[in-house]
Order: sequence, then C-alpha cells, then structure tokens
Amino acid sequence: MPLSARAIRKQLMILKPLMSGMSLKAIRKGQNMIGELMESRFRKQVLLKNHDFSAFRGAWIMPKDQRREGVLLYLHGGGYTCGDLEYAAGFGSMLAVQTGTRVFCAAYRLAPENPFPAAVEDALTAYQYLLEKGYSNITLCGESAGGGLCYSLCLRLRELELPLPCGIIAISPWVDLTASGASYQENREVDPSMSQELLRFFAESYTDDAAHPLVSPLFGELEGMPPSLIFVGGDEIMLDDARQLHERLEQAGCKSRLMVAKERWHAYLLYGLQDDRKDLSAINRFLNQVMAKENKLKWMPLDNAAKIYPAARRQNWSNVFRLSATLREPVELPVLQSALDITVRRFPSIAVRLRRGVFWYYLQQLAEVPEVMEESSYPLTRMSKEETRKCAFRVLVYQRRIAIEIFHSITDGNGALIFLKSLVAEYLQQKHGIKIPAECGVLGRLEEPSEAEFEDSFQKYAGEVTASRQENTAWHFGGTPEPAGFLNVTCFQLPVREALEKAHEYGVSLTAFLTAVMMQALQQLQKEKVPNRKKRKPIKVLIPVNLRKLFESRSLRNFAMYTTPEILPQLGEYSFEEICRVIHHWMGAEITPKQMSKMIATNVNSEKYLIVRVMPLFIKNIVMKAIFDTVGERKSCLTLSNLGAVQLPEVMKPYVERMDFILGVQASAPYNCGVISYGDTLNINFIRNIKESELEYHFYRVLQELGLPVQVQSNGRDK
Repeated sequence: MPLSARAIRKQLMILKPLMSGMSLKAIRKGQNMIGELMESRFRKQVLLKNHDFSAFRGAWIMPKDQRREGVLLYLHGGGYTCGDLEYAAGFGSMLAVQTGTRVFCAAYRLAPENPFPAAVEDALTAYQYLLEKGYSNITLCGESAGGGLCYSLCLRLRELELPLPCGIIAISPWVDLTASGASYQENREVDPSMSQELLRFFAESYTDDAAHPLVSPLFGELEGMPPSLIFVGGDEIMLDDARQLHERLEQAGCKSRLMVAKERWHAYLLYGLQDDRKDLSAINRFLNQVMAKENKLKWMPLDNAAKIYPAARRQNWSNVFRLSATLREPVELPVLQSALDITVRRFPSIAVRLRRGVFWYYLQQLAEVPEVMEESSYPLTRMSKEETRKCAFRVLVYQRRIAIEIFHSITDGNGALIFLKSLVAEYLQQKHGIKIPAECGVLGRLEEPSEAEFEDSFQKYAGEVTASRQENTAWHFGGTPEPAGFLNVTCFQLPVREALEKAHEYGVSLTAFLTAVMMQALQQLQKEKVPNRKKRKPIKVLIPVNLRKLFESRSLRNFAMYTTPEILPQLGEYSFEEICRVIHHWMGAEITPKQMSKMIATNVNSEKYLIVRVMPLFIKNIVMKAIFDTVGERKSCLTLSNLGAVQLPEVMKPYVERMDFILGVQASAPYNCGVISYGDTLNINFIRNIKESELEYHFYRVLQELGLPVQVQSNGRDK
C-alpha cells in the first residue's frame, strides 16, 4: 500500500476509538474542519455562489475551467447528523475541479433536530430547483449517507412522476441502516474509520424505522433507476451495502458498475490520494456517458486519400502510423486518461471508429473514450478490423513516453501531431496545474471544433486538368521475415544544426538532403545485390507533401499528396551531389499548387462517375485493392516522411524531452522511414519487418562519409 495511504490509515485507526466517546457537537466540528481543508485546496480554481432555501442552505460551485455541460447535485455524508455547507463545499469543490462540471451542494437539515424525512424533502427541493433552472442532464453524487440519499431521492422522484437524473455516483453509500450485511462483522477489526456503534447512533438519531425504503433504499423497488457508478473501500464495514446495492440494481435491470478499492476505507475518495486518481478518471468517463448531449454522434465520409486504406489493408498490413512524446518524468496513467477524456471531445474528427456503409466506409464519432493502454510490445502492432470498428486510434504509455497510433484513414501526420500536442498539453495542465496557451499547434481545450477542421480539402482544391498515372516501377528488395510479425525500429539521431548546415552546403532543403542520403544508401545496396548494372531498376523514394503549405486549409483530416524523385542506376553510378541536384529540381517542379491540383484531380475525378458512386462497397474494395497492388507501393522503394521541426508553447518545453514519428511498414515492401525534429535533435526512424538491417547499415555509412555525427538506437532483439 502506498505510504500516503498507509499514513492516513494509521491516523484513522488512532481516531476511531476516540470517535465513540465524542459528543455530536464535537463530531460535527471535526467533520466541518475536514470540509474547510478540502475547500481551501481548490479555492483558487472555483467560484462559489450561495443559494439558500427557506429550510436549508445551498451553494453553486463553478469551476473556472468548465469542460462539461450539465450539473452535479452533491448530497454530502455525515450519518444524516453531521455536515454543514462548508463541509459540502469542500468535496463539492474537488468534484467541480476534477470533472470540469458545475456542482450544486445541498446542505440538507440534520438529525436529530430534523429527523427523517427532512433530508429527503430537502434533496427533493434542491433537485426541483435545478429542474426549474432548465437543467435536464443532472447527475447525483454523494458519499456515505449522501450516497444512500441519492437513491432515496430517486425513489421519491419516481413516486411523484418527476424526471429522474441521468446518473448516480455513490461513494461508500449507506443504503442499509439496519446493518444487515455480513461485512459489518467481517470487517469490524480492519475498518480504520467506522464502527457499528457509531452507525447505530446515527441511525437512531435519524429515524425509528430503519427498514423504510426511503431510509434504506436497498429495500426499495429499484427498477428504472438511472445508471450507477458505485465506489467502496474493501476494508470498510459497509462494504456489503455497496455490494448488495449493485446486485439489486443489476437484478432490477439497471446499469451499475461497482469499484471495490482494496485496503481502502469508508469514503476514501474524499482524501484525494494520488493513488486513487484512476477512480476520478472513472467518474469522468461515467459523466461523459450519462451527461452526453442528446444530439447524434457526428459522422463523416472518408476524405479522398482515406478511401484506399480500408480497401487495401490485409492480414499483415493495417497502415497505422505512430507519433510519441517522451517526457522528463514518468507518465501517470490515470492523469493521462483524464486528459484523454477532455481531448477527444475537442477532436471529434479523430476520436472516431471506422464504419462500413453500403457504398463507402465512413467515420463515426466515439460514444465512449477509449482506455489508455500500457505498452508491452513493439510499436505499431497490427490494428485489426475489429479494433478499427471500435476505435481507430490507440493511446499507449511506456514509462516516460506517451504515444498515439492512428489508422491512416482518420488523418495524416500533421493532424495527428496537433492531436498529440493538445493531449500532452492537457496532461501537463492537469498534472502540474500550469496554463498552456492555444498556440504552436495546441488547440484550445474548450473551443468548439470549427467546420474547417472537418473539411475534405481534396474536393475543394482539385484542378480541372488531371495528371498521368504513368510512372516507372521502383526497385524492391526483400529479406527474411521476422517471426510473429515483429517490427524492428532503428533510430538515427543527428544534431539539427549540423544536418541543416550540411544540407545548405549542397544547396538543398533538409528533406531533400535526407532523401539523397536514403537514395545513395539504396543505390549502394542495389549495387551489392544486383552486380549487373543493366539489370538494375530505378531508385525512387516517396516523399509526402503537406498540402496545407500550398493551399489554405485548416483540415484535421488527410490533406497530403506526394512526389517521387528517382535516379536510374542503369545509366551509371550517381554521386551524392548529383542525387541532391536531381531531388532539388524534381521537388521544385512537382511541389507547386498547379502540379499538386492536377494530382488531386486525378484521384478526385474518379469518384465522380455514377457507376463508381453506385457500385457496392465490396466490389469497390476489390477494384481499389487491385489498383493499389498494381500502382501503389510498386512505384517507390519506400516512403520518407518528414514532419519537420516540432514547435511547442514555451511553458511546455521544460517537460518534453523528445518527439518521435514512426511509419508502419509497407504492404509489399519491408521498410519505411519517418523523420521529425525537436529542439536540437533530428530523429530518423527506420522500421522493417525483416531480420536483415542492410539498408540501415548503408544509410549510416553515408552519414559518416558526409562527416555527420550520428547516434543509433534500436529495439532489435536477440536472433
């Protein structure tokens, strides 16, 4: 058990026998002090506005960083005898900050001065007030007696035929004031905070009919109750209250999730332990589900570039790419899950699953936030059709690294980089309480997505003249396949400044320079494998082109074309300087708005024919796969994709150590290469599915011959 939890448990064990001898006045004073301490922790992050009723006090707690519509009605615990508005505002403030949701606290009248049914009547008054304010998406939350009161309120609402809340979050709910559960005896010695004698005192102060359904809702008719999320400590005497409630709800046909925290005590979530952040993440996911807007989930047809990927995929190829950020400290998975909960709402065009229609595939916004996964394998493991139908991207954590792996139909590298930077920014804001501005590709966390982000820009910028599809077939080489689909990743790290200086020495851009290094390495490798010069084939490298630099577009979907410079080894061996000149002039002629609009038109125009539009999807898939196999990857040796220099807001930079970009291997060729730079370091990531590392060896030799210092890292395993 973590030290922080152990220390609190020790203190609770010391206080437990003292509680039995305390007066009600002393118990009330102690509980209110706890609330004041909690409220002070979050005071600067919320706004508090009192709203009193004729019989009791209430208050609005509004997070300064509101991220969710709707309201939480919080009903505090305290055995129906303890807890004032200051106490309620304590945990209410924590709820508001952690969930980004408005909270209304109802400090209902207390027993023995105001016995049952005062608490139920006051909870009903507060709920009706929220209905009158126009709230239709109300979630109840309460701990201990407040957790039981949530269900008593729902039973009362059903009697009055009033709308029920959209969900209930119950923390150690006290739903059986008769204390009939076996855990009252089984956990008597291990419970550090609660005794049966104290509960009996609370129950007798509140009512003389402990079995009444509005007192002990465990004995009520629970059919039709809203979805429930129930937390309980594994060591508390009231464990069976939660377990039996969960079972009764499921038997009544209601949705319920029970989370039992081992070695935890009564209402443990109120202590805000770092180790329990996963439970706060579960609350956020639950609220995402029950408080979602009633409008239908957004759906989008695939953009022009995306259509080929689901058609062309096969057993050993799913066309997934990867971006990652390595931090300077270990990643806390629960915090990242909470950050993802918020980030996916800002990116409805990326938080999607792939759906199959009659004539085309389409993307549908996710109804639930995916789970962050701990990485335990090599990068870019196959993403099956079943996975993409549920969620077409992954978020993975390994020690200090946050990685996203995305099916290419969703977006290109530039859109994915914006998503990753925004996710990391949200994580750092939650973890360290810093404010990160919406700049350098980090999108505003509370902004509504603009329509421009959903645009299929290919349709907008297709020219009137089409380009020819005629290209030379490139040289391909093979090797010994890795068993079980293992993928080797080799990273070449270079100083950015020295790489740029060397590129400028040859009069080319950094992308052109790295492509020249790659083509030189491929030329040397082919010379070894094909001694007869006349039998050598063209060396071609496919370079993706970010069209947002040529056309005005803010699309977060695919918007990239490509250029494929080539050299012809049959004509003789090219010097490195010659290769640089070929690539420079090739890219200069190809990467223009006019030339790219021709290439766009070639792809877009084929969609416009009526026979293509009405062709069933299974036939389209056969045709597109055949075209891909004939034209697609046969026209280049591999892809070299350079995402360029990553820019981050200044406040983020001290926390981020490294960025990486890895393409998946090709469908029919063993290699691909992704390039990205951050700070002073250029990372060039090779990926291959064969055992032989000949291309990496030649690439390294070329860099050395050019006088560039290079470090090499690899995930290679023992053969």
